[in-house]
Amino acid sequence: MISTKGRYALRVMIDLAEHNDGKPVPLKDVAERQGISKKYLEIIVKDLVKGRLVIGASGKGGGYRLCRSPEEYSVGEILNLTESASLTTVACLGENAQDCPRAAACKTLPLWTEYDKLTHDFFYGKKLSSLLGTQQQF
Repeated sequence: MISTKGRYALRVMIDLAEHNDGKPVPLKDVAERQGISKKYLEIIVKDLVKGRLVIGASGKGGGYRLCRSPEEYSVGEILNLTESASLTTVACLGENAQDCPRAAACKTLPLWTEYDKLTHDFFYGKKLSSLLGTQQQF
């Protein structure tokens, strides 16, 4: 399940893309437009800055802006950065999973592998630019 943090991160990225005029966008403006607490957004943008998805500027005229054009961001990379839990379906397919002694005999492993691939390809196949200006498209 995608957490509020991941969903809100997408909303922040969309908002920054839609309000890009070359200057940093104040976080209070994003919070107001998105109806999300500024305090929670501070936590989210900290991760986005650390992950080099956005650039922050402090002081007068400060705020945040995208590092790249919206076409260069995949939804998958944004969710992967902000979700504390992996998007992997089952633990045995996780990034740092130990080899499962039952893998060779596991009748469900192909199912989970296929599902993980579908999920990965779906999120990484969607670009931030494809979400701009959309309403309830999914």
